[in-house]
Amino acid sequence: MKRTHPGALREILATNLRRIRAEKELSQEALADLCQIDRTYISGVERGLRNLSIDNLERLAAALRLEPWQLIRRQADDR
Repeated sequence: MKRTHPGALREILATNLRRIRAEKELSQEALADLCQIDRTYISGVERGLRNLSIDNLERLAAALRLEPWQLIRRQADDR
């Protein structure tokens, strides 16, 4: 994957997390409860403001019943 600018992967994660959470009809608070992460942290990740650790990526993916790579994969229509 070609990075176009610093933070590009963070933006992909933010977009995917918002979309997947909405598809699963979860609020930020409900997702936060599932993965034991503060809701304001989830909000920061979804806005691309937080630099997520690998451990928290794994926790989010597990809560959403996904593989971690699915949260950082560029969507075909995002290219």
